[in-house]
Amino acid sequence: MRIETNSSPQASTLDDQRNAARPPQIPNPKSRILLEATPEDHHIARLAAVALGLTVLEAAIPSPLPGVKPGLANIVVLVVLARYGWRAAAWVSLLRVVAGSLLMGSFLAPGFFLSLTGALCSLAVLALGMHLPRRWFGPITHSILAAYAHIAGQMLVVYQWLIPHAGIAYLLPIFAAAALVFGTVNGLVAAQFMDNGKPSHPEPQP
Repeated sequence: MRIETNSSPQASTLDDQRNAARPPQIPNPKSRILLEATPEDHHIARLAAVALGLTVLEAAIPSPLPGVKPGLANIVVLVVLARYGWRAAAWVSLLRVVAGSLLMGSFLAPGFFLSLTGALCSLAVLALGMHLPRRWFGPITHSILAAYAHIAGQMLVVYQWLIPHAGIAYLLPIFAAAALVFGTVNGLVAAQFMDNGKPSHPEPQP
């Protein structure tokens, strides 16, 4: 016995329309882009999280003058610089600036650009400081130089963008004194952490 099925042209037209209306099928719907993180990436992320926590803690400390802060996160940057090199320190510093601004709602605000400029200037000075003789230039000296570079970069942005007035020059002695004090204290704390740990001496990186 044979069963024959007669399909009308109208039914074929309806089937074609349904097939055309269906979305295109993805060959492998589970395919996705995977970014593999190395142990070094996890380590840098943890160090950046510590620096971020210190940044949040610092934001809660009242300051007698806007812009005068102890810079507690720089302690982490100095320790990372001594143990893992300039590149890791740059990652920690920049991640701290970006994540901190997102967390406190100041991303792309003037405060963000001030922090970013200060961090970039500090990193540039630290990159040069790594080539100085270790006998005379250690974490305390690096901390002081980075603090001066940080405040110099911020004052330049303030003068060129926010307050283009020569009167801000009267604030330079105050900021310079604060950079000296906080830079020395942060350098001493960072040196203490380096002595308690197992510091290594990476080769200077450009």
